[in-house]
Amino acid sequence: MTQRAVHAWVSGRVQEVGYRQMCRSVARSLDLAGWVRNLSDGRVELFAQGEPGALDRLITWAWAGPSTAVVNGVESETAQPDVTLTDFFIHPNVAITR
Repeated sequence: MTQRAVHAWVSGRVQEVGYRQMCRSVARSLDLAGWVRNLSDGRVELFAQGEPGALDRLITWAWAGPSTAVVNGVESETAQPDVTLTDFFIHPNVAITR
């Protein structure tokens, strides 16, 4: 099984619209591990790992988000997989951005 990881930042109206909950649901349905969290600047950050095709589908979904979101952009980059992750969860901390 080839594992790949992606780190992404989603901008637009993506907080307080169910984005993190739906992202977790979609990621789990794709058998991905990782996390999603809000950023203090209004964006959502996510890290996911798993099969390359599943990651591509998650990033495609990230551009749409839930029906209540308005996504203006998704920046993503390849990342190193984190072998300690076994599930996809909502990160409990809001990250401070500078």
